[in-house]
Amino acid sequence: MSFNTFGHIFRVTTWGESHGPALGATVDGCPPNVPISEVDIQHWLDRRKPGQNKYTTQRQEPDQVEILSGTFEGHTTGHPVQLLIRNTDQRSKDYSEIMDKFRPGHADITYWQKYGIRDYRGGGRSSARETAARVAAGGLARAALAHLVPEIKITGYMVQMGPHKIDRDNMDMAQIEKNPFWTPDARAASDWAAYLDDLRKSGNSVGAVIEVAATGVPAGLGAPVYAKIDTDIASGLMSINAVKGVEIGAGMDAASLTGTQNADEIFMGNDGRPVFNSNHAGGVLGGISTGQDIVARFAVKPTSSILSARQTINKLGQPSEIVTKGRHDPCVGIRAVPVGEAMMACTILDHLLLHRAHVGENQGKIG
Repeated sequence: MSFNTFGHIFRVTTWGESHGPALGATVDGCPPNVPISEVDIQHWLDRRKPGQNKYTTQRQEPDQVEILSGTFEGHTTGHPVQLLIRNTDQRSKDYSEIMDKFRPGHADITYWQKYGIRDYRGGGRSSARETAARVAAGGLARAALAHLVPEIKITGYMVQMGPHKIDRDNMDMAQIEKNPFWTPDARAASDWAAYLDDLRKSGNSVGAVIEVAATGVPAGLGAPVYAKIDTDIASGLMSINAVKGVEIGAGMDAASLTGTQNADEIFMGNDGRPVFNSNHAGGVLGGISTGQDIVARFAVKPTSSILSARQTINKLGQPSEIVTKGRHDPCVGIRAVPVGEAMMACTILDHLLLHRAHVGENQGKIG
């Protein structure tokens, strides 16, 4: 059985391994006549690629995307789009010492238990390198969204590193592109730099929380009961390597609210459209978008490949000690920001196409 595909109409299949010759995505269901070029997709891949600063893995990959099919004269044809990204800076010898050992916190042991074979070179399919293919597909999804609903904008940013959270009173979205942590809080970025530097030098790692907001999403996307848009957003974000938790809107904090605090009151706006006085629902009610910002957060665990010695076992069940060499992210959450954006883009486009196929335009009129 194969489980490398997500989406209903806009369907993405990713393929390839961390240390193979290449990886990529096959995208089916993209509407025709969407303006697209390799440059358009490359912009998003450049935000995710490794080796851009000392806070990410120093593996030097250009992540240059090639479009092999599905376009003609700068536009999609409506047929499958094949996206290829070649691996150029593999150092498989860095992993030779762990071929028979299982790294704690990594998928090594479960891959071996399930399949009886595993690619120990960088983790193979379980490596975060796989996310480059998602970002490429997300670039195509963004182009389609810009063509169909140009009002939609998707923005991801880090709101927590380890125990250190941003101050939401200091949020300035213009700061996101001005620091290596994709955070809208400049003060937090400065504090995190010193914190992560100490962890990096000690051979340790740390987790993070990423928030992704989609603005301009029309009301009506998603459907009950098993096609909820927030269900698919949560599934998409949860499928990202190292993600251990996802929440929509107030999320887990909703459990501490009362009904009067949590309910987003509704009024009629001056433009004749309903408006809400808050957004605890995260832009989704009953699995259907409300027209408010769709807001999701996901928690990324610390990178499992660390230089600190850890206790483990080998394939024979014998006790062993392991130190993972190679080039790894001290906080994998940093490069997860553009991946989260890509998954949000793919999911929203998929539900936009589902909505058009199901009901066309919204049926219930207000006012």
